[in-house]
Amino acid sequence: MGMKQNTATILIPSMPDRQEIEKHRSPKNLVTPDVPYRFLHEQEPDKDGHLRKVNTIFLTSKECSFRCVMCDLWKNTLDGPTPLGAILKQLDYALARLPDAEVIKLYNSGNFFDPGATPHSDYPGIIDRLRPFRRVIVENHPLLCGDSCIDFAGKLSGTLEIAMGLETLHPEVLPKLNKQLTPENFTKATALLKEQGIDVRAFVLLHPPFLTSSRENLEWTYKTIQFAFESGADCCTIIPTRSGNGIMELLHNQGHYKPATLDTLEEVFDQALTLHKGRVFADTWDLSLLSQCAGCYEARKIRLETMNTSQKTLPRVTCNFNSGHAK
Repeated sequence: MGMKQNTATILIPSMPDRQEIEKHRSPKNLVTPDVPYRFLHEQEPDKDGHLRKVNTIFLTSKECSFRCVMCDLWKNTLDGPTPLGAILKQLDYALARLPDAEVIKLYNSGNFFDPGATPHSDYPGIIDRLRPFRRVIVENHPLLCGDSCIDFAGKLSGTLEIAMGLETLHPEVLPKLNKQLTPENFTKATALLKEQGIDVRAFVLLHPPFLTSSRENLEWTYKTIQFAFESGADCCTIIPTRSGNGIMELLHNQGHYKPATLDTLEEVFDQALTLHKGRVFADTWDLSLLSQCAGCYEARKIRLETMNTSQKTLPRVTCNFNSGHAK
């Protein structure tokens, strides 16, 4: 894909700051520090192509210190630091209700290695509960990757993978996301982790705010995935940017944000799988919001989920209901 500039892109001269982002928020959801706000069992291929059983636990913890424009994960977070021992109670609660698995994802709506989110004193208990798993996946900001990651990885019985939000390489868009990140930060963090035998997963946005041309969105998403692999990432997850956090609705109304469609997700996912540089996944969370045709939606969802597990491109679904919206 070419990287030509497109005059249809709408870029505003400045980004919303922390105060502006928080001003447009709705109230948080009611959560308790002793129970994860969600957990599920799924399957995902490893780097060798073997399909592994995965337990994913969405931990209830301290809100992320960063205030990214597009983030809605704060809705299920605590207002203050995570209480001591709370993560252990959440793990016990979820693991007692989940089937056996080889891989575990601990996603905490922020940064696992933020001591306010995961108290260091809880590390021994967490590591003890993770002994049955051959791989542990957590999420963390590139600027918070350091000695605590390395120390934690060294004590696990399995391997560690850290998922980091790279978001987009677009030189005007990335600074406006309020993520306080540069591509160089991502590359530096990835190099540090890989040197220590820690794998890296990159989160890449499709249709971030401030980029409204569908064609340019496809180009920059693809380019960002390429960059992630060139930096050493083992896999990438394509995340269609959602509205629903207040500021995103405002940006939409002002013409600074255009939601992704199922068509654009399918197109960039199909293209990314041809790279063969590592695994690529399409995030299917709230996928129905991208659909413009109820008739073909289920078949298209199954196609994406099958491609996630097989890592092979499948023929596009032919829509017999609304040929203008599905392929």
